[in-house]
Amino acid sequence: MSGPQQRVKLEDRPAVSIREFSEAAERVIENIERVIIGKHEAVRLTLIAVLCGGHVLIEDVPGVGKTVLAKSIARSIGCTFKRIQFTPDLLPSDVTGVSMYNQRAGEFEYRPGPIMSQFVLADEINRATPKTQSALLEAMEEQQVTVDGVTHLLPAPFIVMATQNPIEYEGTFPLPEAQLDRFLLNISMGYPSPADEVTIMDRQQRSHPIDSLEQILSEEDLRVMQAQVREMRIEKEIREYIVSIVAATRQHQQVYLGASPRGSLGLFHASQAMAALRGGDFVKADDVKALVKPVLSHRIIVAPAARVRGVTPATILDEVLGLVPVPGGPGSYNGRH
Repeated sequence: MSGPQQRVKLEDRPAVSIREFSEAAERVIENIERVIIGKHEAVRLTLIAVLCGGHVLIEDVPGVGKTVLAKSIARSIGCTFKRIQFTPDLLPSDVTGVSMYNQRAGEFEYRPGPIMSQFVLADEINRATPKTQSALLEAMEEQQVTVDGVTHLLPAPFIVMATQNPIEYEGTFPLPEAQLDRFLLNISMGYPSPADEVTIMDRQQRSHPIDSLEQILSEEDLRVMQAQVREMRIEKEIREYIVSIVAATRQHQQVYLGASPRGSLGLFHASQAMAALRGGDFVKADDVKALVKPVLSHRIIVAPAARVRGVTPATILDEVLGLVPVPGGPGSYNGRH
């Protein structure tokens, strides 16, 4: 890996060229990969979510770098970071904050909770009760929290990165569909390769590399890049391709509940970010296809009978991608299959 990355400065301009955008994004990725070894795809997907202003659900075993990934991105962009450890006794007020009476001022004043941060890591989110989980719903969708009837705006950018362990089911509360739908992407880190694991040990022999991680972008730079993503050209046929894929998940015989219109929007915006990240001038069908599983897999509920047979959202999406014609190709999707 190359040495320390040079600070990028984009905030002085209302827009940047695609080349400048792609180069700035790649510098952020290279900076994060000084800490996160051998997980290029996970880093890239997380940055796509950040560029879209979307939230990320990381489902993986402990110790693979989920917390470090969130911290690394926050530091690379110069954003504030807070970690919330979700436990069964965590209360909603422990997340959102409380109103306390100030005797000197003679009035109630808001004491903000850890949700008042730009990057929030909700660690082991499915350990908390549904009541506490729901404290995140308003924050994730509307960028605000309401405490004792008073609404408080969250800082911008506001990104939630939540983790849950797929193997420890005892004492957990599965996330409801409404909350899962609010996550733009569902990604997995996975174990490192033996060679990467040796590199991790070498780099952490004396200190953790995150302690010396440099800032690459500012908050203003990120806002410029987020605005640029929304301007990325996406033709009507690609929009229709996205809608056809999402509609196919709703009509699939092995699906109990398909992706919502929020899934279509998520795939739409994530594809724009993917195209900008690769330095393209417009969104291609390949950009959409590459993001179908990360964007839609957690939004699909497999029918009970199919789940017993081992059918997963990933296998359904593979089938959907094979059935829905790519723009410009022969054939069309004709409903149930």
